[in-house]
Amino acid sequence: MATMQQLKYQLLDDIKKTVALQNLEELRVSILGKKGTLTLLMKELAQEEPEERRRRGAELNTLKEALTIALDQKKRQLEDEDLNHRLASEALDVSLPSRSFLQGKIHLLSRTLDQMIHIFGQMGFVVAEGPDIEEDFYNFTALNMAPEHPAREEQDTFYLPSAADGQPIVLRTHTSPVQIRTLLKEKPPIRIIAPGRTYRSDSLDATHAPMFHQIEGLVVDTKTHMGHLKGCLEEFFRLFFENPSLKLRFRPGYFPFTEPSAEVDILWKNDSWLELLGCGMVHPNVLRNCKIDPEVYQGFAFGMGIERIAMLKYGIEDLRLLFESDLRWLSHYGFPPETRE
Repeated sequence: MATMQQLKYQLLDDIKKTVALQNLEELRVSILGKKGTLTLLMKELAQEEPEERRRRGAELNTLKEALTIALDQKKRQLEDEDLNHRLASEALDVSLPSRSFLQGKIHLLSRTLDQMIHIFGQMGFVVAEGPDIEEDFYNFTALNMAPEHPAREEQDTFYLPSAADGQPIVLRTHTSPVQIRTLLKEKPPIRIIAPGRTYRSDSLDATHAPMFHQIEGLVVDTKTHMGHLKGCLEEFFRLFFENPSLKLRFRPGYFPFTEPSAEVDILWKNDSWLELLGCGMVHPNVLRNCKIDPEVYQGFAFGMGIERIAMLKYGIEDLRLLFESDLRWLSHYGFPPETRE
């Protein structure tokens, strides 16, 4: 009994005299580690008689609990002392000038998208979203695009491994699949815009990129006609470019998912017409593919590139600048965070 008591007093005294956290950890390992003093005593119990094993086992457990408590208390004490020492030695000199920092800014494309969503939101449009990886049905078939349509060629579209049922899988070439998903899920009247990334197998140069952003609009109800489409786009561009007298021109065009279709130009600098987007009345076949009766419902759709619109408004001539992450460029063309709508 005296030996156990002596060991207890010795170890508790060693703990009390420790003055550094590192030394305390070394002492803990020497007592409670795999080869520690207490651990070896525990292992020796296997050689004792049952009665002696129970007695010494109880004593060792009591000793272990006391040492563990003492170690924890000493650790907290040393941590507090260390913290107080650091607080005393690392005092802040308030007379020093503040550290400079670079304020982040809203990217030009994010700002442009915010403005577009805000304007269309005032017209009653709501934002709809969909996946970047799409099935052939949503990206092509439901949009009245025939199997031999050029857009389906591999030189124009990024194809991914087919689904288990053989369905072709692609990176969406436009945000029109969002329109299809909305038409299949919701009942008219429908009034949505679908912004997002799109992908086409194209080179990267001043006016093209394999990844870019689009925003598309869709309205379907019982009374919408071409005049509503023209009024909607005229109002949007005059507000976006902040030019109430901006002139637009609608030229006949062709898209498999609209009929009639139109290309839209604006009268830009030097009195020249500049093409901006395509639009038209939703093709009856698209409505049928989405289980909507074209004899009852009709509507219009449009789509435009966000980069193109942003480059026109802010006088940027090279598309690549939007993606190069040049801090000087971002600082010049970016917007303060508080301007985000």
